[in-house]
Amino acid sequence: MSRLPAESCPCGRPLTYSDCCGRFHTGTPAPDAESLMRSRYVAYVRGLEDYLRATWHPTTRPVALHLNDPPLPKWLGLEVRAHHAAEQASGSTATVEFVARCRVGGRGQRLHEISRFVCEDGCWYYVDGDVG
Repeated sequence: MSRLPAESCPCGRPLTYSDCCGRFHTGTPAPDAESLMRSRYVAYVRGLEDYLRATWHPTTRPVALHLNDPPLPKWLGLEVRAHHAAEQASGSTATVEFVARCRVGGRGQRLHEISRFVCEDGCWYYVDGDVG
């Protein structure tokens, strides 16, 4: 009897979903901003609005994301281009540059963003980003 292959993580790392972003979705804090950003991408892929809101900094968090409102994107892939972290007197901050590809209504689209993150009390949060 053949064994089915484990589901690979949509974030692009060569790990299974449960060993990669799945553990963050079930409560393990992301160790760095890049891991949080990847787990947030996968949360968009899987429609995990509660996780996205929980990992969004309270000062910039939207009330709702409306992930199930049409047209629904089909997420196709993620490329992380850069990750820069810094320690400051106020805590840790980081930026992550990425390109996420999706298809909406049959048309391919790319989201290129430089996202800002902050670490507070041992937890990383998405703050905001510049879309380019």
